[in-house]
Amino acid sequence: MTGIAKGNTGSEVQLSSAILFYSGQNGDQFATIHPVSHDPKTSRPLIGAGRPMDRNALLGTLRNLDKNAAPKADFLPPTVLAISPDALTWWCAPASRRVFFDCKELGKRSAVVSHPGLAFQAAAKGFSVFALKDAGRPSLDSVLFEPPYFNTWDMGQICIGSAQVPRRIDVASIDGWESGFFNSAFTHPNVGGKRVDYETGFFAFWRDMLDGKFDAGFPLELLVPVKPTLADLIGGKIGRAQ
Repeated sequence: MTGIAKGNTGSEVQLSSAILFYSGQNGDQFATIHPVSHDPKTSRPLIGAGRPMDRNALLGTLRNLDKNAAPKADFLPPTVLAISPDALTWWCAPASRRVFFDCKELGKRSAVVSHPGLAFQAAAKGFSVFALKDAGRPSLDSVLFEPPYFNTWDMGQICIGSAQVPRRIDVASIDGWESGFFNSAFTHPNVGGKRVDYETGFFAFWRDMLDGKFDAGFPLELLVPVKPTLADLIGGKIGRAQ
């Protein structure tokens, strides 16, 4: 083994580092990253002392690999807005969906109600959703609005709680991420600013929604805007680790 290979462009590349993965019988996994030197006489690669591989190092490695990866021919559905090594952003058109509530203010209730267009993002730093006023596929300059839902923090962050969401962040897992959000019971409004601009309050808004008051469609005029746009969400400028 010489540690010399051909890159995607045909140029010669040399082994420079190594990642070692460790697995335990109980499913635990651990990784270390090691510098690689080369024996001056034989050119054989020599693995040096390692250090624990943290999330930032892993994401940095994935980004570099993604930049130099061979072209892919994956099929992307029209709902996908952007893909990066550590995030997937997609869009849901305005539609009627069933929601579930379980809280003392509203009781245990379920109904099919209208929803605005939504921009979801599953990322290494968390799961988030924003409302949109766009009737069709949004553009980079589309304005984002606070999600009009319980179990969300300011700036779109979703409180996952006991919801069952996928472990993977990829196109094939989109349905699982959406199901984890919509099929879990909304239990409480999280601390923060307004989610909807409704005169009688958030509980009253959802009570009226469940009672069918807005049967003509979701009342877009009640959405609360946020400063960032869809471009900011895709660019990783929104959100925090949960």
